[in-house]
Amino acid sequence: MPAHKKQRFTLWEFFQSLGKTFMLPVALLSFCGIMLGIGSSLSSRDVITLLPVLGNPVLQLIFVWMSKVGSFAFSFLPVMFAIAIPLGMARENKGVAAFSGFVGFTVLNLAVNFYLTANGTLPTTDPAVLKANNIQMILGIQSIDTGILGAVIVGIIVYRLHERFNTIRLPDALAFFGGTRFVPIVTTVVLGLVGLLIPLIWPFFAAGITGLGRLIQGAGVFGPMIFGSGERFLLPFGLQHILVALIRFTEAGGTLDVCGREVSGALTIFQAQLSCPTTHGFSESATQFLSQGKMPAFLGGLPGAALAMYHCAKPENRHKIKGLLISGVVACVVGGTTEPIEFLFLFVAPALYVIHAFLTGLGFTVMSVLGVTIGNTDGNIIDFVVFGILHGTATKWYLVPVVAAIWFAGYYAIFRFSITRFNIKTPGRESDSLPAAAAVPSSSKSGYNVPAILSALGGAGNIVSLDNCITRLRLSVADMTLVDDATLKANRAIGVVHLNEHNLQVVIGPQVQSVKDELDVLIRAAASPAAAEPLIV
Repeated sequence: MPAHKKQRFTLWEFFQSLGKTFMLPVALLSFCGIMLGIGSSLSSRDVITLLPVLGNPVLQLIFVWMSKVGSFAFSFLPVMFAIAIPLGMARENKGVAAFSGFVGFTVLNLAVNFYLTANGTLPTTDPAVLKANNIQMILGIQSIDTGILGAVIVGIIVYRLHERFNTIRLPDALAFFGGTRFVPIVTTVVLGLVGLLIPLIWPFFAAGITGLGRLIQGAGVFGPMIFGSGERFLLPFGLQHILVALIRFTEAGGTLDVCGREVSGALTIFQAQLSCPTTHGFSESATQFLSQGKMPAFLGGLPGAALAMYHCAKPENRHKIKGLLISGVVACVVGGTTEPIEFLFLFVAPALYVIHAFLTGLGFTVMSVLGVTIGNTDGNIIDFVVFGILHGTATKWYLVPVVAAIWFAGYYAIFRFSITRFNIKTPGRESDSLPAAAAVPSSSKSGYNVPAILSALGGAGNIVSLDNCITRLRLSVADMTLVDDATLKANRAIGVVHLNEHNLQVVIGPQVQSVKDELDVLIRAAASPAAAEPLIV
C-alpha cells in the first residue's frame, strides 16, 4: 500500500498494534507445537507398545525429525518476537525494521554480557551463580534471560528508532550511512547502551511479573477463570494478546524446572515438558491456562449458540444464514477462531457476550479442577487429538467431550431463551432488509466483493492506514461518516467496531488476509496517476 500521511498513535492504538504483531510468532508456535506434539507422541514408548507398527525405524526417524523441527520455535522464541514487533508495527521499509530487530536483540545481550563480565559475575559455570542472576545461553551469548518481555522492549525501541530515522538525510560525506541504512546503525548504539542498564533495572521488571503470577496463582481454582474470562473481555478491543503473552511466556504463567533448566510461562513449560525425554505427563499448573480451558466453550458452547441462533431465525431466512453459521462453527471447532460466531451476537446482545465470557472462564476452572492436562494454544479439535488423545488417558482427554456436551446444552438453552424472550436481532431475525450485495467478481481470490467493501469504507481516498489481524481489518479513515456499516454487513462483514472518530475494525473472518491484500491492490490502483479506471480484483 502506498505511504499515507503519518498518524500519531494513541496509547490504545499502540497496544492494539503491538498485540497484533504477536500473531506472527504465535501462529508459527501453534504449527510447531502440533509438529512437536505428533512427533513426540508417536515416538514415545507407550504409543509404540500400544501400536508396534509405529516402531518401524523409518517412521521413528520421521517422528523424531518432526519433534526436532517443531522445537525450533520454542528455542528461539524471544528473538522471533524482537523481529516480529518492528516488522509488524513499521509503516514502511518493514524488511529493514525486522533486520534491525535482530541486530538490537543480539547487541542487547552482548552488552549485558559485557556488563556482567566487567563486574566479575562472568565468566562462570557455577550453577548457583547462574541461577541467582538468571543467566542463560541466548544465541550463544551468556546473558540475563529477559524472555519475551525483554524481546518486546527491544522490538518497541527498534520500532521507534525505525520510524524516527528510516528517512534521515545525512551530510554528503556520510550520505552512504543515511536513510534505511542508518536504522541498524543507531539501533546498535542505542540497544548497546540499554543493555548496560538491563542488569540494574531487570530485577524490578522480574519482581512485577512474579507478583502478577502470584496474584493469579493465589486465586486458586479461580485463577484460570480470571485468565479465561479476561481474554474474552479483551478480545473485542483486540487487546487480548497482551494478557495471553504474559501468561504463556513470562513468570506470570508459572515457573518450573524442566530437564534441569528453569522455564517460565505456561506454554513454554508445556512445550519444554513435551520435548524433554525424561518428563512423563504435563504440569497441571501450566496446562490450566492452555488449550484445555477453551475446549468447553470452543467445542461445545459456541456450536450450541450457533444452533440456537439458527433455530431462532425466521424460517424463511434460515437457508440464508446456514452457511454463515456452519462456516463459523468450522472455524471455531477446527481452527480455534471464535470471532466469526462471537461477533454475530456481540453487538446486538452484549449481555450474552458477558455470559459467554464468564462461561469460557468457568470452562478453564472446570478443566483444572478435573485434572485435565491438554496443552498448546488453540483449544480446537486438533489440539484435543494431538495433545490429548495421542498422549493417552493420563491427560484425561475423555472428560472433554462430557464437559463440552454440558456446555453445548447450556449455551443452547441460554441463547434460545434470551433471543426469543428479549427479541434479540441475531442473524435471520432482522426486521429491516440490508442493502443488496453486488455479485462477487469472478477474479476475487478471497470470495468477497472487495470493491464494494472499499466503497463502503468511503473509497480509497478515505483510507489513512490499513492492516489486519487474524480475523479483522484494522483501519484508520479520514472521515468516519463515509463508512457505511450496513453495506459492509451486506457484503459479508460479520461486524464493524468503531473505536473512535478515525479508527475502526471490520470483522471479516478467516479470509481477512486475502481481503486486505485485494484492498491494497485497489488502493494502489486508485493512487496511481496512470490508473484510468478502477482495477477490478
